[in-house]
Amino acid sequence: MNTELEQQVIDVNQWLPSRPIAVCDETEGLLLALGQAVEQRDSETAGHCERLAFISVAIGMALSLGEASLRTLYRGGFLHDIGKVGIPDSILFKPDGLTAEEWIVMRSHCARGEEICRHLKSLKPVLPLIRHHHERWDGSGYPDGLRGQQIPLLARALQVADIYDALTSLRPYKPAYPADKALRIIEEETRRGWRDPEVVQMFLRVHSSVIAKIDYHNSRADCNLAALQNTLTDLHAVMDAVAFL
Repeated sequence: MNTELEQQVIDVNQWLPSRPIAVCDETEGLLLALGQAVEQRDSETAGHCERLAFISVAIGMALSLGEASLRTLYRGGFLHDIGKVGIPDSILFKPDGLTAEEWIVMRSHCARGEEICRHLKSLKPVLPLIRHHHERWDGSGYPDGLRGQQIPLLARALQVADIYDALTSLRPYKPAYPADKALRIIEEETRRGWRDPEVVQMFLRVHSSVIAKIDYHNSRADCNLAALQNTLTDLHAVMDAVAFL
């Protein structure tokens, strides 16, 4: 990445309508709000939905996805863990390892989330992201053990964004890792066969010019969605520039 490119910031709203999320009806709006409420159960995950939405869209643009797919990624950022609304706090916030029985409950959030959202027609494109964002490239993930291209591309993109944000954020069971350590872990998991190499390569390619800006914003005292939107400018320009590197 050249210095000029790294100094540019991004604007996801370049392709979005005037509102941060285009809500098709009142029910969808309630579900999006519920998705944010789930993360607010734990102050350590506050802002995860917003960051995940923006990071996913950045990866999607780097992959040259169309507007409809970018909108799906954005919604997926807010709704991917909505199924955790049914997971007990004793499991969700457990600071040490989960038992085999607890893992069964935790892993059910993907199917639970899909069930919550499946009756809403406007969210049909988001359902594969909700259900499959914990699948692995080698087939060892859940809930369906999909492998390779069987895993929807948007779920693969959302997964990398989700993992990165989880690694760089404080959790009950781990400290917040610095970006360089998080990137090394993602690369190691890719070599292990867990992640889509193409998606990870694109994520790494845009990290310094795009994702790092979100990391910087998240460290600021005024971190919130409105401030993030005001800070990020010209994502299309960055992606166009990256394409020529």
